[in-house]
Amino acid sequence: MRTETPWGVWDPPPLAEAVRLLAPLRAPWWIAGGYAVELAVGRAYREHGDIDVLLLRRDQSEAQRVLSGWEWWAADPPGTLRPWRPGEILPAGVHDIWCRPGPDEPWRLQFMLDGTEGGDWVFRRDPRVRLPLERLGRVSPDGVPYLAPEIQLLYKSKSRRPKDERDFEAALPVLDDHARAWLAETIALAEGPDHPWAVRLRAALAE
Repeated sequence: MRTETPWGVWDPPPLAEAVRLLAPLRAPWWIAGGYAVELAVGRAYREHGDIDVLLLRRDQSEAQRVLSGWEWWAADPPGTLRPWRPGEILPAGVHDIWCRPGPDEPWRLQFMLDGTEGGDWVFRRDPRVRLPLERLGRVSPDGVPYLAPEIQLLYKSKSRRPKDERDFEAALPVLDDHARAWLAETIALAEGPDHPWAVRLRAALAE
C-alpha cells in the first residue's frame, strides 16, 4: 500500500520480496509490526503502509552491508530524518532507520533497533522488561522469522491506533496463557495497570 509522508512515498515490497532481500543477513532479524502479528495469526487481515524489520542494535552495520547500494536515513527523535553514513554507529536514542534503493525511489523497508544486555533483549521504553534473546522471535511454517506477537503488542500498547487495536483483537485468540500473562504484566508495568489491554488480558486469563 503506497503511503504519502512529508519525507516521500512509502511503497513497501511484498513480504516475500522483503524476506528475499533480508536473507543474506549474517545477524538475526525478525519481521515486526503488523506483519509479525499476521504471521502469528496465520492469515492476512489488513493492509500495511510499510514493512518493519527488527534488528539488534549491536548488529546495525549488517543492514548496510547487505543492502550496500541503498540509501539510508536515520529517524532522529522527534521526527527528523537525516542520512545514515556508512560505518556510523547510531546513538542509543535513534531506533528507526528508513531505507530505499535510491534518492528517486520510494521508501521500501524500515529497520527498528532494539538493545540487549548480556543474553537478554531489553525493552527500550522500560529496561525492567526483558527476555532471553531466544524468546524474542518465532519462525513461520514457511521459514520467515518474526517478532513474538506479545512483544510486538507491548510496543503497540502505547499508541493504540485503530490498526493497533485490530492487531490486538486478531492476536488475542492465538496467545497462550503464558504470553497473555507476560503481556498483561508488562503493559501494567510500562503503561499502568488500568490499560484497557491489560484489563482484557487479565479477563481472558480468568475465563
